[in-house]
Amino acid sequence: MEQQDIMHVDVAEILKKKAPDKARLIPGFVVSWLKRIIHQDEINAGLADFGHCGSIDFADNIIRHTLQAGYTAHGMERLDLSKRYVFVSNHPLGGLDGMVLIACIGKKFNNVRFVVNDLLMFLKPLAPIFVPVNKFGKSGSESARAINEAFASDTQILYFPAGLCSRKNKGVISDLPWKSTFLKKAREYGRDIVPVYFDGRNSSFFYRLANLRKILKIKFNIEMMFLPDEMFRQKGKSFNLYFGEPIPISSIGPDRSINEWVKIIRDTTYKLKPAK
Repeated sequence: MEQQDIMHVDVAEILKKKAPDKARLIPGFVVSWLKRIIHQDEINAGLADFGHCGSIDFADNIIRHTLQAGYTAHGMERLDLSKRYVFVSNHPLGGLDGMVLIACIGKKFNNVRFVVNDLLMFLKPLAPIFVPVNKFGKSGSESARAINEAFASDTQILYFPAGLCSRKNKGVISDLPWKSTFLKKAREYGRDIVPVYFDGRNSSFFYRLANLRKILKIKFNIEMMFLPDEMFRQKGKSFNLYFGEPIPISSIGPDRSINEWVKIIRDTTYKLKPAK
């Protein structure tokens, strides 16, 4: 029974756990619609096929077999296997890009941790490498302690500094402003920073929905519900990742503010994209 719980995602149960007071008010047809939108059956099939694998192998198998996708990494020869890095990447896809980073970096270093929204902890095969941050409730000392322990460890840290995936503004797809936590923690725990540019995009529908929500001033992140659907739309595609030169944490001096340094690192990441 325990094994079945580990290898199964149930939207109704997730709603009960995350919003117990509101879950009973959600009509059954809405729950059924959510199951289709998040591709519950396909996700559970992937869990059944590969849930017995370790986190890195699980991510790799979901990419290559469930989604029949591929990726090519450029510039990884710059990395020193003896170093403790924080890998910071743009976040164009909202799901598959994270799994590609896990598989790509994890296979080279064998040991990674990824700071993520705690909703993703329901993906049990990946939970051992996730460092959960509660974005819809009290983050509290527990999240802070987990992040500090991860940065203090010998594992490689993977991070999407934007938090949310990229949006389209004035015809340009790019991240929202990056938050500074990754840099503060890199300083505190003596980690060099590796910028990574992930070349990818979501559907036009996703960006239109996000912009419409913004125009209507709706606070609830409606488009986030469609991210699993966006992931399955990437089926059969191949992606490129570009790794930049590691940025020594000793080079992040007091001559600029923390937010200025964050912007410089963000700009450096986007400059890794080859000119077309």
